[in-house]
Amino acid sequence: MFENVNIRSSVAVYVQIENTVLFAVASGRLKEGGQLPSVREVSEKLNINPNTVAKSYRDLEVMGIVFTRRGMGVYINKGVEAKCRELCRTKIISRLHEVVTEAKAAGMTAQEIKALCAASCGIDSELYGDTPSSLLALAKGKKN
Repeated sequence: MFENVNIRSSVAVYVQIENTVLFAVASGRLKEGGQLPSVREVSEKLNINPNTVAKSYRDLEVMGIVFTRRGMGVYINKGVEAKCRELCRTKIISRLHEVVTEAKAAGMTAQEIKALCAASCGIDSELYGDTPSSLLALAKGKKN
């Protein structure tokens, strides 16, 4: 489930774990009542400190997205799909606004920004993965 977590990313690992759960619930890949992998499983799979995973799970619990059954595991709460969609949408809009503002500050035109958005939509990318070379080529004015 957490195969897209990238420890080299500028996004903190615990945030990536939280976002992975939020996006999975929002998209319907994780259903209410579904169990998350154990803290130990995730920490071993990603080779990270178990406290990092535990922090993510605690944050999700504080948000009301998951609940913990002592000795049993962490589960998705009922009726949180719409909340997750809203949280994801808000995160995406905020990041998109930040990126567009940076692009304008760098002198890019609205047309160039729209072209990059269109190109990005046409590429299958992994969450927190590396930027595809076809998009990087656009930065140099090349087309693949």
